[in-house]
Amino acid sequence: MRVAVTGTPGTGKTTVTDRLDTEFEIIHLNDVIRREDLATGTDPDRDSVVADLDAVRDWIGERDDVVIESHLAHHLDVDKVVVLRCAPAELETRLTDRGVDPASVDENVDSERLDVVLVEAVTRHGEDAIYEIDTTGRDPDSVARDIDAVIRGEREPQVGIVSFLDS
Repeated sequence: MRVAVTGTPGTGKTTVTDRLDTEFEIIHLNDVIRREDLATGTDPDRDSVVADLDAVRDWIGERDDVVIESHLAHHLDVDKVVVLRCAPAELETRLTDRGVDPASVDENVDSERLDVVLVEAVTRHGEDAIYEIDTTGRDPDSVARDIDAVIRGEREPQVGIVSFLDS
């Protein structure tokens, strides 16, 4: 089985996947993209690399029993997609505290408010493969336990349980 843990930057993907209690291999995709040079170039407006998703797919190959963590993970062939969500005000604080450029903070907060990652994930994988989890104000270990339950098949898919349009 392949599980994607995705979400807008700042929702807690890396933090919670580092706390998972699983035998699955954890792949921090953004690190792999940089380390293995799986990029097509850079985006000067965002000061970030542009991932070559075909090269990423080749690198992942036939790996199984993996958790792939990245804001891009939902673009890959996976069986389950965990979409982490976070209230815009808290997301703004998290990103600002990291020293993220204010324009990028605004872009990510707007993306979260508009469900961009969730909509992309549902469009690619269908509602039956999506597990939406709100991380707002939650302890990372409790979020990790929710993801562990998804991996073990103890949690049903959930979509549309979080809305930040009014925030």
